[in-house]
Amino acid sequence: MSENGEEKLLAVARHIAKTLGHNNNNMADDILQIFSNFDGRFSKEKLSDEGAGNDSIRYAALEQTINSLDRQISNHLSSEDFICYNSAAFLAAVDELVSVIEDWSPLSDDKTVNACLVRADDILQQAMFRAEEEFRSLMELGGESFDLTRSKEKSTQNGNSLYDSNDEEEDEGEVDGEEDLIPVAKAVVDYNVVIDALPPATVNGLREIAKRMLAAGFGKECSHVYGGCRREFLEESLSRLGLQKLSISEVHKMPWQELEDEIERWIKASNVALKILFPSERRLGDRVFSGLSSSSAVADLSFMEVCRGSAIQLLNFADAVAIGSRTPERLFRVLDVFETLRDLIPEFEALFSDQYCSFLVNEAITIWKRLGEAISGIFIELENLISRDPVKAVVPGGGLHPITRYVMNYLRAVCRSHQTLELVFKDNALSLKDYPKHDDRLQSNSPFSVQISWIMDLLERNLDAKSKLYKDPALCSVFMMNNGRYIVQKTKDSELGTLLGDDWIRKHSTKVRQCHMNYQRSSWNKLLGFLKVETLAAKPMKEKLKMFNLHFEEICRVQSQWFVFDEQLREELRISVEKLLLPAYGSFIGRFQIIPELAKNGDKYIKFGMEDIEARLNNLFQGRIGSNGGRK
Repeated sequence: MSENGEEKLLAVARHIAKTLGHNNNNMADDILQIFSNFDGRFSKEKLSDEGAGNDSIRYAALEQTINSLDRQISNHLSSEDFICYNSAAFLAAVDELVSVIEDWSPLSDDKTVNACLVRADDILQQAMFRAEEEFRSLMELGGESFDLTRSKEKSTQNGNSLYDSNDEEEDEGEVDGEEDLIPVAKAVVDYNVVIDALPPATVNGLREIAKRMLAAGFGKECSHVYGGCRREFLEESLSRLGLQKLSISEVHKMPWQELEDEIERWIKASNVALKILFPSERRLGDRVFSGLSSSSAVADLSFMEVCRGSAIQLLNFADAVAIGSRTPERLFRVLDVFETLRDLIPEFEALFSDQYCSFLVNEAITIWKRLGEAISGIFIELENLISRDPVKAVVPGGGLHPITRYVMNYLRAVCRSHQTLELVFKDNALSLKDYPKHDDRLQSNSPFSVQISWIMDLLERNLDAKSKLYKDPALCSVFMMNNGRYIVQKTKDSELGTLLGDDWIRKHSTKVRQCHMNYQRSSWNKLLGFLKVETLAAKPMKEKLKMFNLHFEEICRVQSQWFVFDEQLREELRISVEKLLLPAYGSFIGRFQIIPELAKNGDKYIKFGMEDIEARLNNLFQGRIGSNGGRK
């Protein structure tokens, strides 16, 4: 071996010894002894610093390697073609440069070595700048060369499509536009789908570049570029689903009809994002970064860069709904948002459990609970609405009051979501301080059923207060019958009945029957008094019949203006009055006619025959004056 070659060999051996044992002088001596025993040329004297010769010989190998790598990398950097993933020579040069820097970094205290490392870092930085540019270009152009219809064909085998069919027509008009540089994956309503938004060759190229950038310490730069490109793709995809970027104040100012439509779009976009788009991004990031140095952290950081903004956009909208108006009509859409977010929390937990994204899981759970509080608050507002309904606003003719119809139909609709509401009221139990402590409802029923029962009590109190405004006690009873009957009917034929229970239904059915009896006493007992025969004297009998005719005609005139909305109830009332009145009237007329003085001029005194009585009774409760307060 030439003298120069032997010096280079000795320099390398010294470097190995100092690198492996640089933190322990004894270890370095042991390594030198091993080399000496292996080959006489590697004697401790030759390998020691004293036998190393001058610095130029000692670091000749390092300088020569860096010069060689500089030439190779510079030649590649001058190329206008992609070099970072399709040039094995360039990649090998970068790998070797990284290895040299790592090997010699422990000796950086030496001025000569440090100067070489500074130069090597400059070369590596230039290479990484080019790698970053090509990584970005590959991300942006990869989708353009990828036939997205393959994803569509794959995902629409069952005839499903995420986007509306007219999206394809719109795309045809944008083929030459810049927006086509951002590939928007074709997804499906069947959420058990993963989208490959970039072709395999592009993914492999990205992986090769990422491998070098991570090894060179440019992991954050790589993650940032990756996140920026994929984030644009994701935001465009959500935009295609109709999701707008709205601030909380913009959501609160939005007209309710528009907000309902926006909630519908939010539900669709949230399901697509959490079940298709985000998982696909997680899978893509894992394919690009898995197996690389610090790959897990970089993959998680990149995923956060991609999905954080869109996830926050989805959560902010749900939060805006939660802290918005709590008027009762908003309940059902708030329930939709609540149930959607509840169902998606497992997806949040599965996707965002890493160190960079775990805050999104906490935020989703917090907003979900806030939606539950909003739902509880809406029921409080319903209570206030019932309590504030003006008592003076009575219904002409004692018909069905609008507040009764509103509350009962509202509660029937509410009970369709009783399972969700049971969960809400279990977690957000309202104060029940107005209930007596011994009330069985507090012990035997669920919080939601107690809440419904409480609302029914408020409605009943409100109606009772309204009934007292009717001056006629009979009309007061008709009003309570109308509203009580409606309440019982709406309860019996819905899940509301199951929630309140049979005892509640029997109790309120009994109240309706009691109102019926009160009506009879108020309206007809006095009239029946005129038909009681105490003597068969002509004058008293004639006077009684006159008073009967007068009062009967007045009752029929007035009560024909009253309205009973339920035909069955109206028929029950008519039949009960007939059974009460006709026998008494028939008996009275029979006795009236056996008095000779009266029998001669019967037509003069007897104004109503039995059929006339029945006909008049058939006209009762028809709302003849056009009362509109009670028609179903």
